[in-house]
Amino acid sequence: MSNKYRTHNCNELRKEHVGSNIVLSGWINKKRDHGNLLFIDLRDNYGITQCIIDKENSNFKELEKIQLETVIKIEGKVVNRSNETINKEIKTGEIEVGIKKYKVLGTCKELPLPVFSDQEYAEEIRLKYRFLDLRRKKIHENIILRSEVISFIRNEMSKLGFLEFQTPILTSSSPEGARDFLVPSRLNPGKFYALPQAPQQFKQLIMVSGFDRYFQIAPCFRDEDARADRSPGEFYQLDLEMSFVEQEDVFSVVEELLVSTFKKFSSKKLLFNKFPKITYKEAMLKYGSDKPDLRNPLIIFDITEIFSRKDVSFEIFKKLVKTGSMVRCIVTKNTKDKPRSFFDNIDNWAKDQGASGLAYFTLEKEKELLAKGPIGKFFSKDSLEEIMKLTGAEIGDSVFLACSKQKDLEKITSLARDKIAQELDLIDNEIFAFCWVIDYPMFERDEITNKIEFSHNPFSMPQGEIEKINFSKPLDILAYQYDIVCNGVELSSGAIRNHIPELMYKLFSVAGYSEKIVNEKFSGMINALSYGAPPHGGIAPGIDRIVMLLANEKNIREVTMFPMNQNAQDLMMNAPSNVSDKQLKELNISLKSKK
Repeated sequence: MSNKYRTHNCNELRKEHVGSNIVLSGWINKKRDHGNLLFIDLRDNYGITQCIIDKENSNFKELEKIQLETVIKIEGKVVNRSNETINKEIKTGEIEVGIKKYKVLGTCKELPLPVFSDQEYAEEIRLKYRFLDLRRKKIHENIILRSEVISFIRNEMSKLGFLEFQTPILTSSSPEGARDFLVPSRLNPGKFYALPQAPQQFKQLIMVSGFDRYFQIAPCFRDEDARADRSPGEFYQLDLEMSFVEQEDVFSVVEELLVSTFKKFSSKKLLFNKFPKITYKEAMLKYGSDKPDLRNPLIIFDITEIFSRKDVSFEIFKKLVKTGSMVRCIVTKNTKDKPRSFFDNIDNWAKDQGASGLAYFTLEKEKELLAKGPIGKFFSKDSLEEIMKLTGAEIGDSVFLACSKQKDLEKITSLARDKIAQELDLIDNEIFAFCWVIDYPMFERDEITNKIEFSHNPFSMPQGEIEKINFSKPLDILAYQYDIVCNGVELSSGAIRNHIPELMYKLFSVAGYSEKIVNEKFSGMINALSYGAPPHGGIAPGIDRIVMLLANEKNIREVTMFPMNQNAQDLMMNAPSNVSDKQLKELNISLKSKK
């Protein structure tokens, strides 16, 4: 549809338009001055069109001096490009527009960062001038991808029978999870709302209200520190909940949605259309993490029992094992010809991570089986055969070993698994490998306070027959809790919910919450569950992380329109900011000066 600013956008003109008089508007992306000819690449949201003006045109000198990123309208005629100047990189590359006249629609000051290139730039500049950063090709395309992914997900959810509802943004503070953002109430002096960390309680209340399948693209607010895969302050998730379902019903819906989304928006292969299920216990043993990257073929094995043998004389590990440490190892296939420096570099890297290093040996056979390497002499032939039996290692393979208490051991072996895979180039970056991590423990013990706490979501349903659950051994109770993981990135946690008030009181009491506190903190929820609640469950995959994977980005900032910096500051809008004494007085708040 044409108007006074354009008859076409900057991605529309083709050979069939040659000879047409047209009007284009956009930003000056690039200029190339050839003396008698000036080439201008005009850019808008849709693409780029090359425009050309010769020295004889009265506008030539003005356009020659014009600043990049100035917004102009040009009127001109579409002409063919010569064969040798056709640009196959852009859709308008067979034509160009001869400029007859132009008009400046928006002037531009000197640029603080270049727009026409995607070169790395300081985060502070990029975020302060985010509106310029968003004009750059790669990030502009990422944000368009984000919009298309969200639209696609909305349509797919509707097809799957889900209804979209919006839940409140001003709600009550929750004692569980991350730190809340608090909002003072003017009408209720001294009281505060909280921004929702997730619509958890509301989506459960929707199920209690008799709706069967709910979803929304929900904004969530958590006062957490930033990470590469987590924005400080706010993020979006595909929040969904279903009534009268078991775990497998949730899995079926989410798998169908994610498979269709990733197949539509990426050319990478899916390693599994039916996602494997790995128990939390198995994940922590085999991968050292509950966010396993299944593109990585390396597996961690527990070989602690080997160090109780008399024919193993590696005394450092043997002494540690007697004090409660464990030994785990990673086998690398056919690495006998790797230079000593490869193994030493891995060992030194482990020391840089704060571990005591990684011991290693290589399995070889001369007259008989033996282990080559710094600690090889400490293992007999029989003990090596036992290690091969436990791990599937073969002649020519190498074994990296670590010894520590369980949590530290899981951490270093998980990092080492990734590091060794990178060094050996084992990870196929053209694959998406999804999996479910299931059977999370309901509770965990805090290492500092020694108190029993909820390990994930306090509203989860414990596994097993309710009357047979042994509450005296809370660390043995498993929950119907699950995570969806892709390429080592956790996309979401979910659970089948506890819809039985008496059971909820019991579980909260194990974590130190009295019935009175539960009634105070979760009054809406506990009250609703007392009026006939259906069995229900759900999950909430992170939109930002989904788009980050599809855009092949390492940092969530690259797929977020207006992100904050690492200190949770919006450099563009100067938030957070000071407020006036009048505003504080209205809210009955006085500020204490920090000493």
